[in-house]
Amino acid sequence: MSSFLLVVPPLVGHITPLVAVADELAARGHRVAWSGEPSLVRALAGPEAEVHPALGPPLGADQGLGLRGYAAARFLWEDFLVPLAEATHESVADAAKRVDADLLVCDMQALAGPLAGARLGIPWVTSASTSGSLRDPFTATPQVRRWLDDLFAGLIARCCPRPAVALTPATLERSPLLVLAFTTEALAGPAEPSGAPTAWVGPALRQPGAGPDDQFPWAWLDPAAALVVVSLGTVNAPVGARFLRACVDALGQLRGAQAAIADPSGALTAVPDNVLVRPRLPMLPLLSHAAAVVCHAGHNTVCEALAHDVPLVVAPIRDDQPIVAQQVVDAGAGIRLHFGRATADLVAAAVVDVLGRARYRKAAEAVGASLRTAGGAGAAADHVEAVVREAGRRR
Repeated sequence: MSSFLLVVPPLVGHITPLVAVADELAARGHRVAWSGEPSLVRALAGPEAEVHPALGPPLGADQGLGLRGYAAARFLWEDFLVPLAEATHESVADAAKRVDADLLVCDMQALAGPLAGARLGIPWVTSASTSGSLRDPFTATPQVRRWLDDLFAGLIARCCPRPAVALTPATLERSPLLVLAFTTEALAGPAEPSGAPTAWVGPALRQPGAGPDDQFPWAWLDPAAALVVVSLGTVNAPVGARFLRACVDALGQLRGAQAAIADPSGALTAVPDNVLVRPRLPMLPLLSHAAAVVCHAGHNTVCEALAHDVPLVVAPIRDDQPIVAQQVVDAGAGIRLHFGRATADLVAAAVVDVLGRARYRKAAEAVGASLRTAGGAGAAADHVEAVVREAGRRR
């Protein structure tokens, strides 16, 4: 059996897709270890997960929530991800040696993984936790592309000056061996012809019951009502209160509908009887009952909804979310709103449209079929096992 080290940043949405893959690899008899922030990884992967600490500087990605465009990209890379890689690449390398790793599975934003792999001569694959990373978002802005490449080149020069395996800005960003895409071409569109080898595995969802226990009041659900699930993910609470309030006001007035809203910051009070507010929602079980989802176009939420044939109303906030939101619209599976300008009336109109027009449900079903047949965690495990076998033959 083989030994795998999963390298992840301290971001829930980037850890979640690999949790089911870790479960699958462990079930096949492999050793699976993590390099990341221990409390966060264990909260998602389970208290028994083997985690080797890789702790970055005390800066959270949520601090850039108010930024847009180039300012947001500059914050993400210059102030968060590159310093994180510099602070953790030694820890990742030490973890790889301790577990005698045959392969590193590195989230696309955990740049310490490729740095450690190239330095030690250990192969790595890229986990693309969002389809926004499968195409170069800076194709139309070559100056920004050069800025990012220069940033990557400087990181490589500082942290991996004498690699055992050649490392370039392109291979730092995407492994030349394999990119695990937790989506399908039905949603993301075809791969770039000159890109790295891509495995379209769809969302890697954990089996029911694998996550923590939840006290959701299932008896509250009315089978005769259309359930609308509302979530803005885990790091958007500081900017989400106004939008969530608009959703409460919008959905409270819809006859024949219920709404379950995730409100981790406790911003919502005095909600109508057909609206249920909880700090967190058991998303996967709840989606089996849902008729529509309102969200920020986070990749995990979008793919989870579509895998359950549920159409969406998407209001992207930042980062890759506008790209994913446009993919939803292009697939015909939902409606896009402007996050900062979404009023209760606009939210209500979009939800009514998505619920009332069969074309949105049919498009969601078409994308959902592709996501369900892509193979998920099992397919991802097959692909990384194949990379290890090929690397062994080469050695």
